[in-house]
Amino acid sequence: MSQALSGTRVIDMTHNQAGPACAQILGFLGAEVIKLEEPKGGDVARTNMRDKADTDSLFFLVLNANKQSLTLNLKTEEGKALFRKVIEQSDVLLENFGPGALDRLGLGYEVLSKLNPRLIYATIKGFGTYGPYSGFKSFEPIAQAMGGAMSVTGFPENPPTYVFPAIGDSGTGMHMAIGILAALQQRHQTGKGQHVEVSMQDAVVNLIRVSLRDHQRFGRPMPRSGNQLGQTVPGTTYPCAPGGSNDYVYIFAQPQMWKAFLGVLGQPGLADDPRYATPAARWENRDAMNAIIAEWTRQRTKHEVMKLMGDAGVPCGACLDTGEVLADPHLRAREMIVDVDYPTRGTYQTVGSPIKLSDSPVMVQRPPLLGEHTEAVLGALCGLRPAQVKELKDAGVV
Repeated sequence: MSQALSGTRVIDMTHNQAGPACAQILGFLGAEVIKLEEPKGGDVARTNMRDKADTDSLFFLVLNANKQSLTLNLKTEEGKALFRKVIEQSDVLLENFGPGALDRLGLGYEVLSKLNPRLIYATIKGFGTYGPYSGFKSFEPIAQAMGGAMSVTGFPENPPTYVFPAIGDSGTGMHMAIGILAALQQRHQTGKGQHVEVSMQDAVVNLIRVSLRDHQRFGRPMPRSGNQLGQTVPGTTYPCAPGGSNDYVYIFAQPQMWKAFLGVLGQPGLADDPRYATPAARWENRDAMNAIIAEWTRQRTKHEVMKLMGDAGVPCGACLDTGEVLADPHLRAREMIVDVDYPTRGTYQTVGSPIKLSDSPVMVQRPPLLGEHTEAVLGALCGLRPAQVKELKDAGVV
């Protein structure tokens, strides 16, 4: 079946997480994604945090589904020549090398855009290609620190805290996917490609804009507030049975839900108690109210609490650990957790596409082995015969 991005060819030159996450989403949406890797070793993520010696790491596998693998040594003239042929027939080039790396190879935007004026040249950098920090490198925690996210995460008595969901890496990748799609749409009108840039710091800043708004509202840096959301009660985590480290629920009842919430709690009389009758009063007496709630939640499992609250229309979520997420029946039903078979590993679990299109269903395809599609890609795009590809392989070009 034709998919939303069928007919779009993406050359993915990225490594680690931000770029591969972007390219994988494009692959889920139907783009032909060709992952270009060095012949020796390939993407560093193949071996980074490897759990088995004879196969690619799970870190690589969860970020590189729905791609082909082409190996090219761009430090050779033959490799550069083949690369240029591939670029001439591609729609998107995605790269996240260190500042200036492709320019030094003679493969920067100015060069490749002349070779293929329709090319979308997508660049991910820690701090972008201009500005005072543009020469600096970055990783996930650095992006979170420099974007302001760490300063508002954690409990006030503790240091600024790194949040493990990769808002700097995968968050940047999702922003870049939007940028690429916008550039492709504009190309329909103009016939011309362009340079698309997303920095990790910029992406994090965009994701914490509510905190930046609040700084201006209150005229001071926003404090860390732990799990409390605003001044709503209930609006935090509460312990559940049997009392394990992840046996918690998050309950957030807006004022119009207060009576429904009290009904589930079995405390309808509190609606008339002046200590809790208004949002301001509940906030003033939050310690006492939270103690009442916690006494009730401790007698039930987190899933029981979630169902009771959910049935009453009160937002509530069990704090799932990673194993529970992998086994969650709702996520399984939505194909967000899927099983994939990889030749050198066997079956593993991975994350599917969070974007659901009615006319463009996603089939998660296994990630490629290093160089698995080199012969096919060079044959299709460069007219090389298998014997010629073998000669290039022997010469260290592919």
